Amino acid sequence: MSQPSSSTASSVLMTFHPGWFGAVMGTAIVGIAAALNPGSVGALKVAATAVGALFVGLALALTLVLGIPYVWRWQRYPQAARSDLRHPVLGALYATFPGGLLVLAAALATVGPAFLPEGVVTVLVAVVGVAGIVLAFLLSVVFIYLLYAADEVRPEQTNGGWFIPPVVNIIVPLVLVPLAARSGGDMARLLILAGYAAWGIGFFLFLLVAALLFGRLVYHPLPPAALAPSLWIGLGPIGVGSLALVRLAQAGKPFWGDHADVVVVLSALAALALWGFGLWWLTIAAVLLQRYRRNGLPYGIGWWAFTFPLGAYTVSTLTLARVWTMPVLEGIGVLLFLALIGFWVAVAFRTLRGLRTGEVWRR
Repeated sequence: MSQPSSSTASSVLMTFHPGWFGAVMGTAIVGIAAALNPGSVGALKVAATAVGALFVGLALALTLVLGIPYVWRWQRYPQAARSDLRHPVLGALYATFPGGLLVLAAALATVGPAFLPEGVVTVLVAVVGVAGIVLAFLLSVVFIYLLYAADEVRPEQTNGGWFIPPVVNIIVPLVLVPLAARSGGDMARLLILAGYAAWGIGFFLFLLVAALLFGRLVYHPLPPAALAPSLWIGLGPIGVGSLALVRLAQAGKPFWGDHADVVVVLSALAALALWGFGLWWLTIAAVLLQRYRRNGLPYGIGWWAFTFPLGAYTVSTLTLARVWTMPVLEGIGVLLFLALIGFWVAVAFRTLRGLRTGEVWRR
């Protein structure tokens, strides 16, 4: 792969985009969605599992390849890295790093048992997941603190990227639930309760950011075209949030006593209500995307924002379809999965082309 003549390895590292791990998130979620066998066609179950494993393996490879420059930049160019962290647009994208680790851990828990010993899967999920959980909480605190402490943050700088620190905390339960299933006893109970706490951190932050973004979109001109993909990120907390409610309620049944069935049903109802909000968000995001496309949509690393949020909503849709035994929802899930594959292919193609031309290194 060639880079533009004006770029050197040092300059690429110094300006390495903090949103690169969006590619890990977007790829791993495709693996999770594929492993669910959209459409529940029995004849495709083995193929679906294989496709899911392929994407999870690719996400693991991306984690290793991207993780090196991600961490190395902080050691080699700490001033540039800190400057990005303080930036009202780029700063939130650092949360894609723990986000990628957490989605990868959830994906390993989903497809790993079909190919690896259970003990190996548990260790991988625990190691990758714990690192993601700690960083997710820290980055959500640091980024919001830096917004508070900034000399000035203009309302028009509010963008969908601010949803990333909240969503990575909402992903935490999807890592803790499979670990709880492999633990049992008091440890399982602690992990389930910790999952609810993480969900609360992320979801209420999501509501605060959503209110800020709503006001910004109403009272100011639309963000520049480069930020158009960020408007899709709001679908991520909605999709993961509804999915986590269902998974936590199901995993916690042994601890709810006589109220277990009530908790499961109420959680499924809340998840369905949240899913409905996601349907609205998806529609408005698609309409705005079409508006942006009229004047051209410049490529950037932010294009990976089209993948994970849609993937999270797809997985939520398929899960709710099976919880409520609703063929209509299953059909919607299949359509969403096909759209997800289309987005992933398009974004991956543009990224590979950008690597060849050097476009991908430009900010």
